[in-house]
Amino acid sequence: MEKIRLLIADDHILIREGLRHVLSIEPSIKVLAEVGDGAEAVAYTLVNQVDIVLMDINMPNLNGIEACRLIKEKKPATAVIALTIHNQEEYLFELLRAGVSAYILKDVSPDELINTITGVYRGQSYLPPSLTRRVMEEFNRLASNPSDRPYGLTAREMEVLKEVARGSSNKEIAANLHISEKTVKNHLTNIFLKMDVSDRTQAALLAVKSKLA
Repeated sequence: MEKIRLLIADDHILIREGLRHVLSIEPSIKVLAEVGDGAEAVAYTLVNQVDIVLMDINMPNLNGIEACRLIKEKKPATAVIALTIHNQEEYLFELLRAGVSAYILKDVSPDELINTITGVYRGQSYLPPSLTRRVMEEFNRLASNPSDRPYGLTAREMEVLKEVARGSSNKEIAANLHISEKTVKNHLTNIFLKMDVSDRTQAALLAVKSKLA
């Protein structure tokens, strides 16, 4: 298996060393380098093949949000995981607008960190459960106001998308919305096509990102 090429960006050397130590134990991950600010993270990513940047938010010279935005503009295939102490929604939505793939807190376990990295490498996205409610509130608002629906989604498609964001299975969505599983699958196909995404999590996050951009 090809190793995940990862860059650590954090202005605290002890945190960088701790992350490197934790990740060095995982055979599927290769830590390419460590940098101490956002500008260095952008510069390194632009000239090297980096799969994932593990990015702190508050750093000197260029913060993690702006660094993420620049990386996604220049190297869209490079994923960014925000690793932060801030469990606050303003950071979440700023990072979603910037194109972050995951938002995790620095008190996560090593196993959760590794699982998030490998999941993002496979194209998945992750939000902390403590902030999921705020995302759901935004879906509720979008579903109730046709002028705010991104990508031309219908009201029913927004309802399906909201269920997806809750983590509901097709069977659960069908039961909750009183429709058949086949209808759910048809709605998901239309949602994916309209949003140009390939999986459920990408569709849910992209709806929020696009509206708030």
